[in-house]
Amino acid sequence: MAEKSSRPDEELKVLGKNKINQNLDVYIWDMDETLILLNSLLKESYAEAFNGLKDVQKGVEIGRMWEKLILQLCDDYFFYEQIENYNKPFLDILNQYDDGRDLSDYDFNQDGLGAPHDDDNKRKLAYRHRVIAQKYILGLKNLLDQETLKLWDQLYETTDAYTDSWLSSDSSVALPETSANSTNMTHRHLNVLVTSGSLIPTLVKCMLFRIDNLITHENIYSSWDVGKVQCFRWIKERFDLPNVRFCVIGDGWEECEAAKIMKWPFVKIDPRPGTPYRFPGLTLRTVSHYFSVVYGSLNDENDEE
Repeated sequence: MAEKSSRPDEELKVLGKNKINQNLDVYIWDMDETLILLNSLLKESYAEAFNGLKDVQKGVEIGRMWEKLILQLCDDYFFYEQIENYNKPFLDILNQYDDGRDLSDYDFNQDGLGAPHDDDNKRKLAYRHRVIAQKYILGLKNLLDQETLKLWDQLYETTDAYTDSWLSSDSSVALPETSANSTNMTHRHLNVLVTSGSLIPTLVKCMLFRIDNLITHENIYSSWDVGKVQCFRWIKERFDLPNVRFCVIGDGWEECEAAKIMKWPFVKIDPRPGTPYRFPGLTLRTVSHYFSVVYGSLNDENDEE
């Protein structure tokens, strides 16, 4: 059983002070085949949906290049070889074991992290989680050498061109942090990621696919061990305040079923060409329709584009 969530939340502090006149929409995103494309490239399903208009082998090669780069960064910068077998649902879950030690001269290769998974080893794992969080905030441009940065840029551009701007569409779907309407009511939006993949590769994917500016490390969850329903429940507990609405956006059955259990709206992404719910082109107006079906209309909804 995973440790109980006990994270401090700046969002909650802000909302707590203004919960009477502040609305919050929490967008809970799936990753693969929603915010990014990777599995469908490797399995050829993305290209095959275009009935010969896409070079299938090129898509597979692009996917393999991403796989190689993701694993390289996981191992070289994010302790993945050491902690692959200690997946956690989010980085902050071990905060209670972190004693705040200065890690500037700490030798992560000699501290003996391993079994049993007792308090001592949880502390060692918490140290690594702290460093990973710091690197996520720092960003890859401050971590990678020029050769790797150039490779990354080229791969991103190649992928974006091959997928008809699927990746760069992230910025157009990114929701504003706040919006105000004629009644002077503040409306905030928050992006959360819940993926079935393991945590460390997911964090690296967020950085490589350039969505780390949209989703902070505190808002990234791995449902690998605990399932999406549990992750959704944690998210609801974090933001269990008046005027908060939740919406799940993804392509899979698991997040769809979890959304039904939580009684949250679900927007199903369909990567096939010509469908109305491909990720490129998804708008806030479209998502607002799903909100209104479950929650009813808010006064400021008509003012949003």
